[in-house]
Amino acid sequence: MYGTVILPNKTTNYCQFDTEKLTPIINKKESALLEIENNLKSSNDEKEILENLYIIDRMLDKGVKGVDKLYPTLSKFNNTDSPNIQTFLAGIYRKTKIPDAFGPLFAMLIRNSLRENKNQLFDPNEEIGGAILDYLA
Repeated sequence: MYGTVILPNKTTNYCQFDTEKLTPIINKKESALLEIENNLKSSNDEKEILENLYIIDRMLDKGVKGVDKLYPTLSKFNNTDSPNIQTFLAGIYRKTKIPDAFGPLFAMLIRNSLRENKNQLFDPNEEIGGAILDYLA
């Protein structure tokens, strides 16, 4: 959508984004939230979803207000099997502490624990577990 997304691979266990193209959107702050929400509502493409979640995550780091209002849209991805999306969601939920996200975090952790993940490049349960611990703190 905005730039290039490189998914984790055998040499890099994290997503890489075109930050040069995403920084202007991040800097739009609250005025970009509706556009991001609309993108998330209409997308089924993992890279596009990840790009928007990355933008939200960076916005939270900059203190953008109103991200918690996106929970109904973000919750669409609570049942995803994508470790990439799970990791970003857990990070966003960890920063916003949206009460409704607590249960879905546990559900992700349990589903992941029951599933064999032989070919996974990293463990999303580290971020999910960290988010749960932050809720409990």
